Amino acid sequence: MIFAQGAIRLETHGDLATLTLDRAERRNAISQAMWLALPRVAEAVAAEPAIKLLIISGAGEHFSAGADISEFEQAYASRQSAEAYARAAYDGVEAIARLEKPTLARIKGVCVGGGVALALACDLRLAASDARLGVTPARLGIFYNLADTKRLVDAVGSSAAKDILFTGRIMDAAEALDLGLVDAVHAPEDLAAAASAKAAAICANSQWTVRKAKAVIDLILKGASDDDPATRAWFLDAVEGEDFREGRAAFMAKRRPNFTYR
Repeated sequence: MIFAQGAIRLETHGDLATLTLDRAERRNAISQAMWLALPRVAEAVAAEPAIKLLIISGAGEHFSAGADISEFEQAYASRQSAEAYARAAYDGVEAIARLEKPTLARIKGVCVGGGVALALACDLRLAASDARLGVTPARLGIFYNLADTKRLVDAVGSSAAKDILFTGRIMDAAEALDLGLVDAVHAPEDLAAAASAKAAAICANSQWTVRKAKAVIDLILKGASDDDPATRAWFLDAVEGEDFREGRAAFMAKRRPNFTYR
């Protein structure tokens, strides 16, 4: 499937879908049309039962250089146009963050600003050893919104987030791993295989459990500290669910489970 006049491609291969930012000539800078397309991409992934996990990547040598600065003069020409542009970017990132299915960012080359926001919206981030990451609004005199900043703080902690935002510096993949901005670093030639292996490990498990684990972690990050009626009901739903029956039967038979929840 093609979105934003070909600037976003969505391809499916079995359990997996891959969203590719496809503007290699501009280091996959994200245009307003691309921000506007992301909710439709998320809807397509959510609506296809066969898809268990979404990988987000960039065409060519880079993940994304962030928002397309060449659009800024028009986008920020007035308070009204600025609000519309900011809403498009917010809605696009949030559509990925709120996707019920797990998501994985496959980061290579440059990943800056809005590219980091999109990567942080994913559940997991794997990077090539030559990746370079940074959050640079301070270099432009612009504002990194609260939702994107919270995900940065959740990933690296408040002090590191302040350092990243205050300095606007670009860090290498090793430092990003040390800070918790990415979850693993691989040689560039091994990144695609490592991401596929991680995705396969997730897809082999109960998708009911995976999606509810994602939902519970989101609740914790929003401040929840104890079960409520909804999470207690999820536990009882699991006990009565087809995946739990299959998981128990496979364990007793010493075979791999064949989970059927979609």
